[in-house]
Amino acid sequence: MTPDPGPAVPREPAPAALELLVHGVGGADPAALLDDPRTVRITGDATAAVFRRTDDADAETRPERFPGRPVPEAYVWSRLTSGNGTRALWLLLLPFMVANLAHWARPAAAPGGRTVRAYGVLVRLLALSLTVLLTAAACEVALDLVAWQCAGSPRCTAGRSWLGPLEPAGGGWWSAPGRRLALAALVPAALTGLLWYLSHRTWSAYESQRPPATGSWPEDPDEDRAGIPALGRPGFWYGRRLVARLRAAHTAAGLLTVAAALAGAPARHDRGPAGSPGWALAGRAAEALTVLGLVVCTAVVCRRGRSEGRADDRFDRAVVRALPGCALGLLVVVLGYAARSRPGWSAEGRLPGDRSFGLLMLLQGLLVLALAGAARRLHRRAPDPGAALAGLGGPAVAMLACALGGVMTGGVAQWVADWLDGGASPGEPGSPLAGPPVLLSWQAAVLPPVLLVLLALAGWFGVRGALARRRLAPAVAAEYPGEEPQEARSRTIAGARTAAALTDTAPWFVAAVAGVTLLLGAGALAGARLTDAVPGEAAKGAYPPLEAAARGAQALGSWLIGFGFLAFVTWGRRAYRDAAARRTIGILWDVGTFWPRAAHPFAPPCYAERAVPDLTWRMTSWTERTGGRLVISGHSQGSVLAAAAVWQLPPPVRARVALLTYGSPLRRLYGRWFPAYFGPGPLAALHREVHCWRNLWRATDPIGGPVHAGPDPAGPGAGLADVDRGPLKDPLAYGRTREHPLPAPVLGHSDYQADPVFAAERDALLARLAVPQPQADPDDPTLPGPRAAAPLTPAAADPPGTAA
Repeated sequence: MTPDPGPAVPREPAPAALELLVHGVGGADPAALLDDPRTVRITGDATAAVFRRTDDADAETRPERFPGRPVPEAYVWSRLTSGNGTRALWLLLLPFMVANLAHWARPAAAPGGRTVRAYGVLVRLLALSLTVLLTAAACEVALDLVAWQCAGSPRCTAGRSWLGPLEPAGGGWWSAPGRRLALAALVPAALTGLLWYLSHRTWSAYESQRPPATGSWPEDPDEDRAGIPALGRPGFWYGRRLVARLRAAHTAAGLLTVAAALAGAPARHDRGPAGSPGWALAGRAAEALTVLGLVVCTAVVCRRGRSEGRADDRFDRAVVRALPGCALGLLVVVLGYAARSRPGWSAEGRLPGDRSFGLLMLLQGLLVLALAGAARRLHRRAPDPGAALAGLGGPAVAMLACALGGVMTGGVAQWVADWLDGGASPGEPGSPLAGPPVLLSWQAAVLPPVLLVLLALAGWFGVRGALARRRLAPAVAAEYPGEEPQEARSRTIAGARTAAALTDTAPWFVAAVAGVTLLLGAGALAGARLTDAVPGEAAKGAYPPLEAAARGAQALGSWLIGFGFLAFVTWGRRAYRDAAARRTIGILWDVGTFWPRAAHPFAPPCYAERAVPDLTWRMTSWTERTGGRLVISGHSQGSVLAAAAVWQLPPPVRARVALLTYGSPLRRLYGRWFPAYFGPGPLAALHREVHCWRNLWRATDPIGGPVHAGPDPAGPGAGLADVDRGPLKDPLAYGRTREHPLPAPVLGHSDYQADPVFAAERDALLARLAVPQPQADPDDPTLPGPRAAAPLTPAAADPPGTAA
């Protein structure tokens, strides 16, 4: 007799499910993300917020409307990088942003070592030199070219009424050279103040927002954190203390640079026959105090950098307030000293101190070489075959920052000099101006050879891409069974795949720019020092082809720099007025400002210090309130934000969260250029911590790729192979079919959600979250976290599209 099974136990309904969408670079409209023109903001502000469809606003109270599917909502963060018109000013900060990237591009190594600390110190010193360079360039334009050279030359002031009060022939109060310099010094001082204001404003909005105390690891600053992923540490997204300290040092260094440029000429005059011993001593004291202040700024910058083991709320008031205040006070004193009456003093030649540009260039070159030595040492300790430039990606990026700084500063000086001297060439016979320092002309002459190298490299890879497309095209049709081969269609698909593969050649271009700039920059520095003349004059009388090449490089380089400066200003002006242009600039910032400001406080702010806590708070609060399942799906840069947010979740919340990435640069770009944070080791640690993770990619995608990029199954990225699903079929149909009566487009980096695989993988992740997972053995030393990862189910067979 069959036993009575007893009363039927009612089946517990599956918990609520939520899909949190995070868009990628360039931003997205909530209506486009949610595929509904009617959306409502659930939480957040005008800068970043979570949106839902209007009909889904109260979805938690009506679960019957979502049987077997998640409630979609979108986190929109695009205004963090492309907000109001003042974001156009961020174009001025491009070298600072690139220098900050160099800090994070170091090779993977255990944190806390001497070489790691030395690497950070070197990058911070290089960033400080860029601040001094920008301020020195502003001083060169305002003090030297305008107030000293042009205002002191009747030929230059002719037809420029705005220089009338400064003209010596007028005999006005401001016509004295020292007073002209003091008035002009207000321009670079105001620029430094503007940089301080922008940094302080964004610091209050980003770095000063304390993240939720929900990190994956306990806040113990004395705990040995070897092996703990950096992005999971409680203080990683909280740089309040460091940015405030660096901002004070860089602001003071900028003001002291203005004071040094202003005090040089009056002090030299006072030490001459027409001066007096007392004022000569005052000039020496001003110069000595300026040097002492720069030494103090350097010491502050060299102090230990970030504190990631905890959210550091300490505030260095003595440094943050006293250092800029003392520098400003010294500048005011020097302004009064320079404005003193000095009868018989006139401006001749260039303003003293033009060799400071050569010293800055030499210092930056030495810092880059030292940085390369530190990077190579770190790379040898923990080799990563996928790291860009064999571990030298950070030094190459630092060299690129120096090149950008040199081009921008030299371009401003060259353009202003060309504008002031009319039809003559500054620094050559017949010109009313001595012109900017000859080193800037040599730097301009370096630009054409660099462009030639880049054009040759682009041509080489273009030819290789064309040959690869020709080889690949015949095999494309075979991936779509039953389709009639079409030569044009096959070439289109093959061309999209080979064009997408060109992204992997970026390290060659960065290496070419860095290497050629370093070598030719050293040659320019030597040429300017040995000849003290512009390239065209230095080559006069030499072998005719050499003289012609020197004059041509100088003229073309000056034109290119001037054109680039005008294009730069035009783009910035347009971005100030046009939201679409601001979004274009925002795409650049989306990639460049993901990282906290660890090296340069004047760099554009790190939007992730707002976005990551937003996502962490949203996932934590929703899962705790509803007890439901959540899949966070990130596209492109949004996948990087999603991964960073999941790293910050506490283990109980992470057990209810799945990660779906698509078109993701996690390994292809971030893992290559930032191996210490997204290399095989950190990504494998993330996979062990995250319960469910799936990554979708296409061979036609120029940005996204697999997260497992190494053939070694036992290497540091072991276990990542089962995360990937791809390459997905793209296009979805080769020719016209019943499901696709019109030609299907090559989607590339966009519209991953249009692929049926997307919904299938999302639903599979949510289904796995509904299954109770085994708990980790706390005594198992192989597990870094408090919970073992559930075994992954085998992926379905990949569809056609694997020829690449």
